[in-house]
Amino acid sequence: MSEIIKDSQNTTSFGYTSNGKESFCYTLSNSNGIEMAIIDFGATIQSIKIPISSSKKADVVLGFDHITDYEKSFMLSGAPFIGAVVGRYAGRIKNGTFKINDEVFQLNKNLGQHHLHGGKTNLSNRFWNVISLSNNCITLECISKDLEENYPGELTVKVSYHLSDMDELEINYTAKTTKDTIINLTQHTYFNLDGHEKTIENQELQVTSSEILATNEENVPTGKFLNIMDTSFDFLTFKSCPTKIDTSFVISDNSTSVATLKSTKNKIQMQVFTNQPSVHIYVGGNCENKIMGKNNVNYEALSGICFETQNYPDAPNQSHFPNAVLRKDDTYYQKTSFKFEKI
Repeated sequence: MSEIIKDSQNTTSFGYTSNGKESFCYTLSNSNGIEMAIIDFGATIQSIKIPISSSKKADVVLGFDHITDYEKSFMLSGAPFIGAVVGRYAGRIKNGTFKINDEVFQLNKNLGQHHLHGGKTNLSNRFWNVISLSNNCITLECISKDLEENYPGELTVKVSYHLSDMDELEINYTAKTTKDTIINLTQHTYFNLDGHEKTIENQELQVTSSEILATNEENVPTGKFLNIMDTSFDFLTFKSCPTKIDTSFVISDNSTSVATLKSTKNKIQMQVFTNQPSVHIYVGGNCENKIMGKNNVNYEALSGICFETQNYPDAPNQSHFPNAVLRKDDTYYQKTSFKFEKI
């Protein structure tokens, strides 16, 4: 991080890690009063504060008040990955294996017999370098070494967060590799439009999808697709938020919003847009009675909902799934936007 960025009025200390490394927090804002904070650990979205009246803002994402709490969260069984960029490969890879150019790679297994969210040394639990910062935009970079977690190639990842005056948070990811590899990046923010201290039970969800990925008992895709008609996964019209879900919805049309979350309490809604083939919706992240959230809030399974826009889990092992290979001469690109509106 340059001294100019470090000394910026948008930059504040976020405390010190258990081994003495200082973390920093970066604040973005737009002309309509929305403020968001990003920390360099995991390129994590720490807060998004939206005006709901002339004198009050609601913080609509889960997060922690100190860097050590983020560190501790990754030591939990079933780490919640609160607010972080996820990779190298988001989602499950069956048996932790995949093949490129007739060579089989065995990734480290961190979920039983499977590989999840990039393994133990992933993009979410390390520091990113800030390479640019303005009042409404930040770009961070992270380098994953060749054969880290046994992934081939040195991978250079950049993510930018842009908060527009149209009340839209646009996230752009790019990546380059020195060897052919696999990649699937996403963002793991838990949203709660009623405010992070509430539960999501009184909010409504719509998902513009008629199919989900079929999975086995360990939630690994089988390669088949299931029609959601007349099932509990049918969110084509607004319904109450699910109290438990960990499911990939297939996106067939990227020209419109793929999901919408609505709060009648705060009279705001959030639309999700992406260029990715699926949105994995997750409810169930739990720090209850272990690590307290912002403002000493006790986060539990219904505290937030994730919209993980991404490629399909286990795509490297399913030839009919979208391509997950990044060639060494190519550039990976992912774009997702969260648009906030008053209703």
